[in-house]
Amino acid sequence: MAFFKAVISFLEILLLSIGIIPVKTDNIDYGGEKYTPPAVVNEMYIVEDGVSDCKIVIAENASETINTAANELQTYIEKISGAKLEIVADNDIEAQEKAILVGETALEDAIVDIDRNAIKADGFRLYADGTHLIIAGADERGTLYGAYTLLEEYFGVRWFTPTLERVPESEDLVIDANLDRTVEPSFAIRRNDCAGTNDAHRARTKMNVSFWQEAKAHGGALTYVFWDASLPSLVPDSLFAEHPEYFALQPDGTRSTDHVCLSNPEVLEVAVASARQQMRDCPRETSDHVHIGQKDNSNYCRCESCEELYERYGSICAPTLIFTNNFADALDDEFPNFTFTFYAYLETDKPPQDLSLRCNPNVAPVLCGLHGACRSHPLTECGHYDIQEETFMTMFGEYETTIAEDFKNWTKVADTTYIYDYTINFLNSAQFFSNLGTLQSTMKYMHDIGITGYVYNCGDGHYAAFNELRNYLLCKVQWDVNADVEYHMIDFLNEYYGEAAAPYIKEILDIQTAQIAATAHSFDFDWHYQSGYYPISKINKLDRLWKKALKADVTDEQMFNIEVANLSWEYFKANQFLGKYFFLNPLRLKANEDLYDAFKEHGMNRVSSFGTIPENKEDVDFMLRPFNWK
Repeated sequence: MAFFKAVISFLEILLLSIGIIPVKTDNIDYGGEKYTPPAVVNEMYIVEDGVSDCKIVIAENASETINTAANELQTYIEKISGAKLEIVADNDIEAQEKAILVGETALEDAIVDIDRNAIKADGFRLYADGTHLIIAGADERGTLYGAYTLLEEYFGVRWFTPTLERVPESEDLVIDANLDRTVEPSFAIRRNDCAGTNDAHRARTKMNVSFWQEAKAHGGALTYVFWDASLPSLVPDSLFAEHPEYFALQPDGTRSTDHVCLSNPEVLEVAVASARQQMRDCPRETSDHVHIGQKDNSNYCRCESCEELYERYGSICAPTLIFTNNFADALDDEFPNFTFTFYAYLETDKPPQDLSLRCNPNVAPVLCGLHGACRSHPLTECGHYDIQEETFMTMFGEYETTIAEDFKNWTKVADTTYIYDYTINFLNSAQFFSNLGTLQSTMKYMHDIGITGYVYNCGDGHYAAFNELRNYLLCKVQWDVNADVEYHMIDFLNEYYGEAAAPYIKEILDIQTAQIAATAHSFDFDWHYQSGYYPISKINKLDRLWKKALKADVTDEQMFNIEVANLSWEYFKANQFLGKYFFLNPLRLKANEDLYDAFKEHGMNRVSSFGTIPENKEDVDFMLRPFNWK
C-alpha cells in the first residue's frame, strides 16, 4: 500500500512538473491573520497641521533606554510632520498639558492604574485619555518597543533593513483618544540578525538577542558568555594526549576528539572549572547564558557508560542533558541567575523517551531539528526529512511528522526551549529557497506547543536569495506568530523593489513558492537540481515577469535590488541548462561568463555558504555550471 501511494505521488508530481496538471499560483496563503489598521474613533492629535502642543515626558532620572525611546519619538515625529516635540522631565510639566508619557513617570498614577507585572516581559500597554498617551512597558525594553510600535503601526514608519527605512510625510499625526491596547511578544527570546545589523535595528525589529553586544541604550539584549561549539574550549583537544578517556570512544575501539565523553565525571570537573573562570572574566554585565555545544559531527561516544544512558532513557541526548544539568548545578551557587543551554542537534536532536529525565529549571535545550525538515510544506503535514540516500520511497513516500512531534516532546522535558532555525539553502544560497510559505505556520506551531524562543536564523553573514525580505518577515512572525505575512511582504516589496516592480516580484514569488511546493521538498541543504521542477510554460512566464520588473520605472537603488534578485533565477537556469544556458548552445560559455560578471558587479561573491567564487575570471571554468564555481 505504501509503495502504491508513492507511485501515485510520483505520477502526480510528474504531471505537475511537465504542466499537464496546472499548479495554481494565485491566492497563495502565506499565513497569519489579516492585518487591520488601528482604528481612530475619537481623534487625539499629536501633531495637527504641522504644529504640536504635545510634549514627550520622561522620568527625571530616566535610563539610557527610556532616553532612547524619547529621542526616537522626537526624531521620527519631526521627520514625518516637521514638528519637534520637546522632551521634558516629569517634574517640569503640568498634569493637564498634552503629553506622551514614556515609561514610568510621576504623572501616571493620576491618569490610569497600570499593572506592569501583568504584562509579559518586553510587552507594553498603550493608553490614551484624550490628553495623555502613555507608553508603559513591562520593562524598559518593552517601553522602547512600545515607542517603535507607535511609530510603525500608527504613524507609518518602517525599518526594512538596517539601511532602508520609510518615513511618510504628514502634517497630521492622530491616534484614537480612547486607545487602550496591550501588546505582548509571541516568543520571549527572539533573534534574527540580518547583514549589517546593529543595536538600533535589533530594537526597531524587536529582536532581543545579540549574543555579544549588550545594547544598553537600546533596552539591553540577551548575551552569552560562550556560545555555539563551546565544548572544545571547555574540554580542549590538547588534553587528549594525557586523557584520551575524556573523549569519545568510537565503534572501532579508538578514541576521537570529534566528541567529548559526557558521562565521564572528570570531564564535568574540567568543563566546570574552565566555565567558571570564563564566567568570572566575562566583560559583558548582561551575559546570563552559557552554552554546551558539541562539534559539528555525529561521532558521539560509544563507551559503556554512555551506551547505558542511551539505552535507559531511549535517546542519545541523555548524556548531554544529564551533563548540562550537573554543569548547571555546579555553577549555580556562584551564578544563580544564569540559563544553561545545550544543543539538541544531529544525533542528540531526539528527546528522551523516558520522561523522568528532565532538564533543570535553569537548563534549556536549543533544538536544531529544523535543519532536516522540509521547508516547502507545513511542518505538521510533511514528514520528509533531509537524508543522504535518495530512494524512490524517500522522495515520494509518506512519512509521519516525527520532527514536529519531537519538538512537542521536548517541551514535556524542559520548562524553557529555544529553536535554532535555519532559513536559507546553504548549498545553493544564490538560488530561490521555498520557505516563505511556511515561515508563519512553523512559528505558529512552535508557539502553540510552548516553545520559548528563537535564538538564531542564519540571516547574518550569508548571502541568500531574497534574504532581506525573509529576514524582515521573520522578525514580524517572531514577535507575533499571527502576523499577516502577505501584508508585510507587499509592504517590503513596494519599498525595496519599487511600487512599479513589486507586483511582478510578488507574482514571481507566488509562482515559485507554489511550483516548488507542488513538485519538491525543500531542505536547508538542497542541491541545484532539488529546487522544484517547472514546465516550459512556467519558465517562459517567469522570464517575462523578470523582464517587466527589470524595465520598471524605479530608483537606481531599487533597480539594483531587482537585478540582484533576478540573478537567483539566472543562477537556477544556468544550473539546469535552461534557455541561453542550454548545454548545446554555442554561446553558453559567454552566457555563463556574463552571469559571473553580473555576480561580481552586484557584490555577490558566493553562490553557496561553503565557499566564495573565484576572484579572477581566469580561475573559472565556464564549461561548468555555476554551482561548481565555488
